[in-house]
Amino acid sequence: MTQRFCLTLDLKDDPDLIREYIHWHKPENIWPEIPSGIKEVGIQSMEIYRLGTRLFMIIEAGPQFNFDRDMARLATLPLQQEWEAFVSKFQKSTPGETSSEKWKLMEKMFEL
Repeated sequence: MTQRFCLTLDLKDDPDLIREYIHWHKPENIWPEIPSGIKEVGIQSMEIYRLGTRLFMIIEAGPQFNFDRDMARLATLPLQQEWEAFVSKFQKSTPGETSSEKWKLMEKMFEL
C-alpha cells in the first residue's frame, strides 16, 4: 500500500532564475544529502513537474509515512535547512520556511 501526496509551489517569474532552479534539480547537480534525507524519512519516490512558474510535486511513501511528522523530521537532517535557504531565492516563499511550509498540500477532488 502506497500513499500519494500532491503539492504545489510557485517560482518567481524570472526565466533566468527558473533555468537555474532546473539546473540545481538535475541528478548531477542536486546536493547528495537532499535525496538521501528524502529517502531516510520514508519517501519512496518524488517527482516535480513545471508549467511556467507553477511546480507540481508527487510524493509516494509507504503506509507508515506520516506527512507532518516525517516532513518535520526531514527539515532536521543534514543540509536540508541550507538547501531550503538556497532554493528559496527561486521560489515565491517567505525566508526561513521549511519545505513542507513552502509546498502546499493539494486536496484530491476526483479519482477514476
